[in-house]
Amino acid sequence: MKIARQLLAAIALIAPLSAFAFPIATSGTEGNPVLVGNVANIIARYEGNSAAYSNDLYLVTDDGIAGNDILLFNNHSSPIGAAVDLGSFIVGTELVFRLHVNDTNTDYFTGLAGRNPDGSFHARVQGNWLPNTTLVSFEDLYNGPFDFNDLSFSFTNTTTPNDVPEPASMLLLSLGLAGLAVSRRKPRQS
Repeated sequence: MKIARQLLAAIALIAPLSAFAFPIATSGTEGNPVLVGNVANIIARYEGNSAAYSNDLYLVTDDGIAGNDILLFNNHSSPIGAAVDLGSFIVGTELVFRLHVNDTNTDYFTGLAGRNPDGSFHARVQGNWLPNTTLVSFEDLYNGPFDFNDLSFSFTNTTTPNDVPEPASMLLLSLGLAGLAVSRRKPRQS
């Protein structure tokens, strides 16, 4: 039992602590596209924000007319956990999302930095945040500070080109499984 407690203490020390009560996609995932992973309906879920500005999140439509984009969430009026069924799409299709900053009337997009007015990435897209789920976090200020905490949302049935488990996640999983094995081990009787 002492080993199990030590193992749990080690996991607590290496597990990253977030300054926010909502998830933010990991650094290094800037510019990843959101790709349709299978034919099932895609469900978008609002995860939270810490932005002062009011932001609307849209799914960009194929016609390129901003007025036809589909409103999903507002970071100040949508309740955390709110979900929207986006329907199904052809596997491999890139879904582009637009963050409209109501206070500055500026739009930022997922994917390529060149889509944005300042030429910077404004969205992190973390594939396999949860099984079969992608986490997207937006930055709403022109030229940064790029903390990507202004609106976070997740999608089921989506993927990114880089969907492989991170080494730190694999380490935590391995430590957790080892701890479970140690805690279930029965003591030998003489």
